[in-house]
Amino acid sequence: MKIQKRQIAGMNLVYKFYSFDYFLDAMERSGYESIEILPNAPHFYLPDLSSSDLAALRQKIADHHLKTICYTPDQCSYPVNISYHSEIARRRSIQDLSRQIEICAYLGSDQMLLTSGYGYFDEPKEDAWSRMIDSLGQLSRKAEKEGVVLVLEPIRTDETNLVTDLPSLKRAIGEVGSPSLKGMLDTSPMYYAKESIAQYARELGDDLWHIHLIDGRPAGHLAWGDGIFPLDQYIREIEEAGYERYMTMELTSAEYYNDPNPAMEKCMRALQPYFG
Repeated sequence: MKIQKRQIAGMNLVYKFYSFDYFLDAMERSGYESIEILPNAPHFYLPDLSSSDLAALRQKIADHHLKTICYTPDQCSYPVNISYHSEIARRRSIQDLSRQIEICAYLGSDQMLLTSGYGYFDEPKEDAWSRMIDSLGQLSRKAEKEGVVLVLEPIRTDETNLVTDLPSLKRAIGEVGSPSLKGMLDTSPMYYAKESIAQYARELGDDLWHIHLIDGRPAGHLAWGDGIFPLDQYIREIEEAGYERYMTMELTSAEYYNDPNPAMEKCMRALQPYFG
């Protein structure tokens, strides 16, 4: 099964020094049909926005003929971490992400990305793991009510001591046991964990709901052709798995910040030969 152009999404993270309007124009002009949104300043910071601001944002996306396919709140650093030792901070994190689930649904995305947060590296891992499972359970129940699926992303071991690979991802999904909690992969932490897309597809099956498909050296989230990852192999494994959901070009490297358009266009050109 060939991948389709509609499955490929651009992301606004790398456009941090440009307006959101500029990002939307660039995505439409470069041939993207789908976008993943990081709701951060300067593009939009939720506490600063009124309901009319959000309505205008939703309309702008529609006017550019784009579909929001994933909503990705910042949650890898203070003040949002669902596994905090501090119960006050953890409750605040859950409240923040519960509101983000509502905005995700309002903007028309059926999925919101989560990470595991992290516990202190000098405390027993299972203590932080228990807090994470409790938080994921609360957020999954909220997501069920809003018609949103939460996609849990493994991240590298220098970012968390909790969900860092396929086995820990499977364990978390199994322990929460919610139809609104699924798994995803990012090719960068996947590479560091010495895992493969084929493994994720085989072991997660229908619970593989999203992919961040990016190049690396191996560090960095790079445009295709700027790193060492095997695009041919990745696409072959995606196609053999019959994966039909979305794949985001999550470029994060500062080398693209001054002029992100060439990197986003380069990704689309690299994938063009694989489209069915």
